[in-house]
Amino acid sequence: MSVEKIMGDWKKKLFRPVYWLEGEEDYFIDQLVNYAEHNILSESEASFNLTVFYGKDANWADVVNACMRYPMFAERQVVLLKEAQQMRDVEKLEGYVENPLHSTILVVSYKEKKVDGRTKFAKLLKDKGELLSTKKMYDNQLPNWTNDFVKNKGFTIQPKALHLLVEHIGNDLSRIANEIEKLLVNLGKRKEITEDDIENYVGISKEYNVFELQSALMQKDISKAIQIIQYFESNPKAAPIQQVLPVLYNFFSKVYMVYGLSSNDDKSIAAGLGVNPFFVKDYKTAAVNYDFYAVQKNLLLLHQYNLRSVGINDTGTSDASLLKELVFKMVN
Repeated sequence: MSVEKIMGDWKKKLFRPVYWLEGEEDYFIDQLVNYAEHNILSESEASFNLTVFYGKDANWADVVNACMRYPMFAERQVVLLKEAQQMRDVEKLEGYVENPLHSTILVVSYKEKKVDGRTKFAKLLKDKGELLSTKKMYDNQLPNWTNDFVKNKGFTIQPKALHLLVEHIGNDLSRIANEIEKLLVNLGKRKEITEDDIENYVGISKEYNVFELQSALMQKDISKAIQIIQYFESNPKAAPIQQVLPVLYNFFSKVYMVYGLSSNDDKSIAAGLGVNPFFVKDYKTAAVNYDFYAVQKNLLLLHQYNLRSVGINDTGTSDASLLKELVFKMVN
C-alpha cells in the first residue's frame, strides 16, 4: 500500500489495527506518523487516547500494555512507537500483532531497516495490519516529485529554478519540502518560484552553479567555465566536486543518447531522454558542438576524474585544479 492510500483511508476514518512503516525514506514515514499524531484524534480525544513511545527508551511490554487499553470517551486510541529500530526485543510485539485490539491504532516507525519478509512477523504484519516499505527515490525522479509537491501547494516553479533546487539539495525529500515551504512564505502574492527566489531564499547563486558550468561547457565557453570553477574554489560549499561530476556525467550521457534517437523534433527528444522539453535545446546545442566521439571521450574523462577526486590515481590535487584540468580536456 502507498503513502497516499494510507493517508486517504485515514481521512475517510478507515483504519487497520497495526501500521508498520519501514525502510530508507524517512520523509514518507514521518509524514504518516505526523498525521497519525495530530489528525486521527481530535484535540480532546488525544488528551486521553494518544500514547507516544520512543524506541530507545521503550519496553516492548509497556507498548503492548498501552495497546491493550480501551479508549476513553472515544471510539479509538492511537499508540505511536517512534524510532522502533532502536528498541530492544522489538520482535516481541509479534504476539500483540497476532491478536491486536481493534479499537487501538498502533503506528510503528522503523526507519532505515526492514523486517525480514520471510519471517512469521512480516507475514503477520501484512495479514493483520499494513506494512509499508519505503525506499529512496531515484535521482531522476526528484524533479517530478518536487514539481508535484509545489503544484499540490497551489504554486508553480520555473524549470531552471526546479533543477537548481534539486541538484543543490540532492536526495533529501525532507529538506526539499522544508526549503519549498520557506520559499512559499516569502513569495507574497506571487504564485511562481523563480531562479531569483532560489538565490535569495535558498542561497544558491543563479550565475555560479553547476548548471551554469554545464551551460558553459555545452557552449565550449572555457573562460566562463573557469570563472565558475574559481567561484566554487572560493565557496567550497557552493558545489563540491562530488556534486558537480555526476551532474555533468548525466548531461553528457543524455547528449550521447541524442545520437541514437530516430527523430530530431523536440517532443520526441524530450520523451526519449525523459527530460522536460524546456531543456531539449541544451542537449541539441551540445550535440552540435561535440560530435559523437567527443561526447564519448568526455564521458570517459568524467569517469577518470571522478576516480581522481576520491584519491584513486591522484596524489592530492585540489578539487578546483581537477575541475580546471577536466574542462580544458573536455572542450579541447
